[in-house]
Amino acid sequence: MRGAALVAIAATIGNFLQGWDNATIAGAIVYIKEDLNLGTSVEGLVVAMSLIGATVITTCSGAISDWLGRRPMLIISSILYFVSGLVMLWSPNVYVLCIARLLDGFGIGLAVTLVPVYISETAPSEIRGLLNTLPQFTGSGGMFLSYCMVFGMSLMDSPSWRLMLGILSIPSLLYFALTVFYLPESPRWLVSKGKMLEAKQVLQRLRGREDVSGEMALLVEGLGIGGETSIEEYIIGPADELADGQEPTADKDKIRLYGPQEGLSWVAKPVTGQSILGLASRQGSMVNQSVPLMDPLVTLFGSVHEKLPETGSMRSMLFPNFGSMFSTAEPHGKNEHWDEESLQREGDDYASDAAGGDSDDNLHSPLISRQTTSLEKDMVPPASHGSILSMRRHSTLVQDSGEQVGSTGIGGGWQLAWKWSEQEGEDGKKEGGFKRIYLHQEGVPGSRRGSLVSLPGNDMPAEGEFIQAAALVSQPALYSKELMNQHPVGPAMVHPSETASKGPIWAALLDPGVKRALLVGVGIQILQQQFSGINGVLYYTPQILEEAGVEVLLSNLGLSSDSASFLISAFTTLLMLPCIGVAMKLMDISGRRRLLLTTIPVLIVSLIILVFSEIVDLGTVVNAAISTACVIIYFCCFVMGYGPIPNILCSEIFPTRVRGLCIAICALVYWIGDIIVTYTLPVMLSSIGLAGVFGIYAVVCVISLVFVFLKVPETKGMPLEVITEFFAVGARQAAATKNE
Repeated sequence: MRGAALVAIAATIGNFLQGWDNATIAGAIVYIKEDLNLGTSVEGLVVAMSLIGATVITTCSGAISDWLGRRPMLIISSILYFVSGLVMLWSPNVYVLCIARLLDGFGIGLAVTLVPVYISETAPSEIRGLLNTLPQFTGSGGMFLSYCMVFGMSLMDSPSWRLMLGILSIPSLLYFALTVFYLPESPRWLVSKGKMLEAKQVLQRLRGREDVSGEMALLVEGLGIGGETSIEEYIIGPADELADGQEPTADKDKIRLYGPQEGLSWVAKPVTGQSILGLASRQGSMVNQSVPLMDPLVTLFGSVHEKLPETGSMRSMLFPNFGSMFSTAEPHGKNEHWDEESLQREGDDYASDAAGGDSDDNLHSPLISRQTTSLEKDMVPPASHGSILSMRRHSTLVQDSGEQVGSTGIGGGWQLAWKWSEQEGEDGKKEGGFKRIYLHQEGVPGSRRGSLVSLPGNDMPAEGEFIQAAALVSQPALYSKELMNQHPVGPAMVHPSETASKGPIWAALLDPGVKRALLVGVGIQILQQQFSGINGVLYYTPQILEEAGVEVLLSNLGLSSDSASFLISAFTTLLMLPCIGVAMKLMDISGRRRLLLTTIPVLIVSLIILVFSEIVDLGTVVNAAISTACVIIYFCCFVMGYGPIPNILCSEIFPTRVRGLCIAICALVYWIGDIIVTYTLPVMLSSIGLAGVFGIYAVVCVISLVFVFLKVPETKGMPLEVITEFFAVGARQAAATKNE
């Protein structure tokens, strides 16, 4: 995972520059208004131009990134940072300065919007939360270093605000070099454009291994939007010995799974009411029943993270090897890359010819391996009815010790499989059905003797050993019904490049699952830092610390009031860094939802105590001590939860094809909220006072807590493609509940 981590660190330099710029303008404006004789309104405009620029660029950045790619947009962001720094260094008057601030805002908007998307699309699901907290950490780090720089320059006889702002160009050069020469394009975006070979090479670099075919198949499945997804349940165990002449798939109630060695097989039997996920799907679970307003989506996601019973202790031993129970043959060599290059070489038809249906040379299923010809005859007899699960294979064997060479897991305990069913229609012609399945183990109600796939040779596991699994079953993303008319042997799919430009992406916003995700994303951005009080607390911090005597103490050391203020701000941002580090550790352990539900109540209590300290006079020293403690606690809890998590969630919950567009919508809401709060805070302070402002923020935080509890699901450790499938299922369930 080192490759993905290094790429994420390089990408977050854009957020470092944002934090640097925010702190620099806060310090430089003190000297700008004196040098250029600015009035209050023009002073506010100079500061706000970057917000306006970020808002404007966000309106189109998402759609353009879905068209051009994530990496080109990050390169443009670095160029904008560099150019704006040079122009600010030159700035002969306020008009040129405002233009430079506007360009700077363009760079900020691109970085803040697209860095979380880029990290989510390149990071392994197991550490996606940790890596996506890096933008918060680097942004706060940039603020701290910038305040230190401004403090140092404020000690000079005549501080230069142009130099303060122009230094931005130096780190932006490093950002430009890394985006051009080091950062790869997002593999998910590459797959969405049909650039399969390049995507494979990027994944190999990011994962540090050669075999990434399973994840490649997952990325292809993520291209679908609005599929009819259903939740099914299976009990998977050893196959019973078959009587002579009995067809292996004759039992309509069972689905056969084939192991990596001939004669080694298991059976998946559909069941009802066995899995936590299945119960949550049908009944909304006990939690949902007791909280009628809770979104079924929250319950579905929560069911995945339920603790397993004691018999589930086999999870770590059994399920990681589960993938080796599937599919046994290597894909045909000529289809290995399945890229635009091979598309041109082989032609546009990816279905097998009807006359040569059994020929390896005519099979075009590049991401999904077929069974060997000898097994094929046993798996799908010409006249039989039944179905098999076929998985894209990662390894050729399982060691006798049970150690697996590769894995077909896609992260978070999920496995990717395909179900191919075939039967004769009324007219005597064969009809087939092709389904994609995401499998998730939910318990081991059977024996605890050992892994099903750890047995050497052809030894069959002991009777009673089986796996309980839930499955998200849907039509494959690139499955073409037209191809089935040509009777391919196994699943055949169109090339991603053939679907890349079909249909307007705006139409996808009307899909129920996407609309549900937009509700969560936009809602949490509206309620996030803009209306939860962070701007007010930041604004009030110097006053609180001054009342606590900190500024007086610093003045006694010979510091001017401006220098003391910069040093206090540097100290405040320094406090954030260890707290963000704790959040990075907990993001993939406790999860996003739990961190929010734990930290928001602390924000509420802190704001209420601040209101209390403003209204009740307990003495200067006591009030200052209480206020200082509340501000520190508020900052620490905010940057652990409400700071990074909204952007993390927004980068996870949308389908690949419209992820850039949807996160741009969420970011646009964020920037509009930022502008509103920035301009209304002084008015609110003068009209209702500090106690009134903090009271309003406390009420908004209460609303946020209710919203998170009822609407925001837990996404830790889950592949992005599985998350979007859950939103599709949850949206339909919510619609069904509403109709009832």
